[in-house]
Amino acid sequence: MNIIILAAGYAVRLHPYTLTTPKPLLEVGGKRILDRLLEKISCVKDAGDIHVVANDKFFDQFTAWRAGSKYKSRIFLTNDGSTTNDNRLGAIKDLELVTGKVTSGEDLLVIAGDNLFDFALDRFTDFAKAHADGVSIALHDIGSRDLAKNFGVVEIDRSGLVVNFEEKPAQPRSSLISTGIYYFPKEKISLIKEYVKSEPKLDAPGYYIGWLSKNKKVYGCPFSEDWYDIGNIESYKRSDAEYKKKEEGKR
Repeated sequence: MNIIILAAGYAVRLHPYTLTTPKPLLEVGGKRILDRLLEKISCVKDAGDIHVVANDKFFDQFTAWRAGSKYKSRIFLTNDGSTTNDNRLGAIKDLELVTGKVTSGEDLLVIAGDNLFDFALDRFTDFAKAHADGVSIALHDIGSRDLAKNFGVVEIDRSGLVVNFEEKPAQPRSSLISTGIYYFPKEKISLIKEYVKSEPKLDAPGYYIGWLSKNKKVYGCPFSEDWYDIGNIESYKRSDAEYKKKEEGKR
């Protein structure tokens, strides 16, 4: 199984922190977000190469980070060539860019590079493998339809099949949201290129998942453990404080 981490965004709502540091390399509770994510990935038994797509502005920082990572032999970096938020390619275009570089014939796990969560990642991959006739997404009940307006909102049936998906709806129909974690069986990876050729919205992956759920099978795997959205300075500071408490509790 190949892994792609989407890390080429500019996180303008986190200025001034992200003026000089990409969001995935910000520290939360004394560890970089990306390092916490790799710890989760390392626990997945069949996880293979890790492809990180970054932008040109921060590419040198990702190169330095990789050089110091204990997983560096498995990490491959891709520069998407963008230099500002205005000329960014968008997450789905970045995803298409990197899929051409991964080992063919293997399933694909895609994760947004600012993801922080407490559930075991192999629980999700096991779910996805059991639903290999479609793409799977990890879900979290945020507990508020008002908060859900900022995310991709999902409805699933009893079998876990996604029956409705809306990206940042004005009137959410549930508080169940997509977390930016996706699993593509090898037979479904070509659908990424199909979307890019036919649709104009290439920024949020949720647009692609919404399109996919209307044309193919998409399954949602809900989890109840903590999940952290680091979308602005307030949420970043809150996440940092909570992770510091978690680290202190481990001592």
